[in-house]
Order: sequence, then C-alpha cells, then structure tokens
Amino acid sequence: MNFRPVHNGDRPEVNLIAFIDVLLVIVIFLMASTSFNRFGAFRIKLPDAATKVSRPPACTVPVAVSADGHVAVGRRAVSDDAGSLARALAAAAHDDPACQIEVYADALATHQSVVRVMEAARLAGLPALAFSTESRLPD
Repeated sequence: MNFRPVHNGDRPEVNLIAFIDVLLVIVIFLMASTSFNRFGAFRIKLPDAATKVSRPPACTVPVAVSADGHVAVGRRAVSDDAGSLARALAAAAHDDPACQIEVYADALATHQSVVRVMEAARLAGLPALAFSTESRLPD
C-alpha cells in the first residue's frame, strides 16, 4: 500500500501578468501626477514689445565689452579680473547703489566676459543692470 499523497507536478508559481498590470498602473499614475517645473537661476522680468519708454536713471555707468574680452568703464580700460573691475564700477558710480550699469557688449563677445561684468557689479553692490542692443528696422 502506498499512503503518500499523489503529486501531479503542480508547483506554486507567481502570476506575472497581474504583477505587470499593477506596475503599469503605478507608472501611469506617476506620469500623470508628476509636475515639471523649470527653476531658473535668475529672476528676470523680460520687457514687453509695447512698453512705454521709461525715464533714464539719474546715474548710469557705461561699460563696454569688446569682442576680444577687454572691458572699459566709461572711457577708461580696466583689467579683466572681477576685483579691479568691481572697484572701477564702484568708483564710477560714486558708491551710489541706485546707479545703473549699462552694458554695451559686442555681438562677438564671449558670455564669460559679460558674466564677469555682472559679477563685478554684484561685488560692487550695484544690482541694476541694463544691456544695450542695436535695434534693426524691418526690411
């Protein structure tokens, strides 16, 4: 007599189809609930095309950046490092924090030379910057 239970080869297995269905629902939920935000390093307000002409500030310091990266504050050439440029900007602005830095950058000037001027203005405590461009008439 054989009293052992009869095994017909049935082994327990994991139902993968239900597992995949649950994962797909979770992926769809995560995709639908995710928000994509762009965080910028600078808070800038871009001008509108139809804005009124504003009054020029009482104090402006013109800064020219040439194509080869040389910087001039007013009509005086200044070395390229941020420290001496910041001292020159503070002297030209007479240490007035309301004074505006007006940057005239050549179209072929590198971004690094313009950013160096921006950093020097920050070091000098002059937060107001304006970038001058050349307006072109429509053909």
